[in-house]
Amino acid sequence: METVEKRIQVLLEKVRPYIQMHGGDVQLIRVEDSTAVVKVYGACVNCTLASVTYNKTIGPLIIKEIPEITDVEFE
Repeated sequence: METVEKRIQVLLEKVRPYIQMHGGDVQLIRVEDSTAVVKVYGACVNCTLASVTYNKTIGPLIIKEIPEITDVEFE
């Protein structure tokens, strides 16, 4: 069975093309207990809609697909 970190990375690979189309990128930094810490890069750093994209789509997707994760923090 794959680790939680590996499963999150696989999930992020699926959404990465969409994020990269907008000049950004996303990377899993670490998992602490049941929290995934994810860093955003590129155009996402200064985008006014980044918080919507991450907090309303990517964060909930990780929580839905990876039951061990109950919270996602973005750096």
